[in-house]
Amino acid sequence: MTTIAVTAAGRSYPVVVGEGVMAKVGDHVPPETQTIAVLTQQAVMDSGAIDALRQALDSFEVPGRPVTCHWLLMGEGESAKTLGTVGDLAGQMARLGMHRGDLLVAAGGGVVTDVGGFLASIYHRGIRFVNVATTLLAQVDAAVGGKTGVNLPEGKNLAGTFWHPLAVLCDIRALESLPDAECRSGMGELAKYAFLGAGDLRGIPLEEQVARAVAVKAEIVSSDERELSGRRMVLNYGHTLGHALEGAALARSGEGVTGPGMRHGEGPGMRHGEGVAIGIVFAARLAAHLARIGDERRAFHEDLIASFGLPTEIPRGSSASELVTYMRRDKKAGRTLTFVLDGPQGPEAVGDVPESVVMEVLLSVGCEP
Repeated sequence: MTTIAVTAAGRSYPVVVGEGVMAKVGDHVPPETQTIAVLTQQAVMDSGAIDALRQALDSFEVPGRPVTCHWLLMGEGESAKTLGTVGDLAGQMARLGMHRGDLLVAAGGGVVTDVGGFLASIYHRGIRFVNVATTLLAQVDAAVGGKTGVNLPEGKNLAGTFWHPLAVLCDIRALESLPDAECRSGMGELAKYAFLGAGDLRGIPLEEQVARAVAVKAEIVSSDERELSGRRMVLNYGHTLGHALEGAALARSGEGVTGPGMRHGEGPGMRHGEGVAIGIVFAARLAAHLARIGDERRAFHEDLIASFGLPTEIPRGSSASELVTYMRRDKKAGRTLTFVLDGPQGPEAVGDVPESVVMEVLLSVGCEP
């Protein structure tokens, strides 16, 4: 078991990585808590991933008074990450009589932790919450760092807040319930850390891979909690194109980012980690085109991403102009096209990338105009 501290919002909180750590959730429940609401999804419950959490909370008590636990269910996938979902959940919490001194536990993947954190940040103007991350993607990215949010029809994660949990529990045993495709998707976020200071993550145990990634993210978040200095933006390596690919794939389905019925990663959609992986390779090609890195460094990006079983090519039939439109909507872009690009000092945020150059590279890798 490894515990990594994240320092943000004037305090420090633990990210605990290891086997069986969700059974210790009671260690992170404040003594004054009277009601606990657990936000999750039916599929997460059915998978058995949070059985240990359920058992721990079923038997949890504070000496001298009762603590009640309620389970809240939300829909599956990116289509459930909406303001409407948050409003419905907040209403349920109000009907349960929850107050500012109570606790929300978000147990699931990145969709659940994004929505749960946002819900906690606005209910009663902010209540405490704990993230129990059950997917690899959530453990190395979404559940750690205090970013919360939901989608708008115009793009991913465009409505959100910074709101840090009391603790994050990354139980490696929970990953045993993941389908291979979902684990591979999480590898897209994990592989990113090899370029951000975690070293070559290939060939080491999964628990150590997760712990190394979390340690890098914790250090970066602690130094630039709200992306004011620009350093935290390196955590978005590969995300500018990745988010554009996700949005474009969902739009082609006719349902949009928040349309009904789309499950994240199914059908015409694209899994987040796959989009990030392709985005990292594209960013390396863009950096090489701008003479920030050489061909050897560019090839290293492609080789490492491929070694994790991840895609390296933009899907056939993708429209360069459509992808640029989505990239312009990215919340990190400001008024110009902004990418995290590798360079002599490693990946860093680079603004004012000419659209003509981005289009040229997109067309060179097989995109249609």
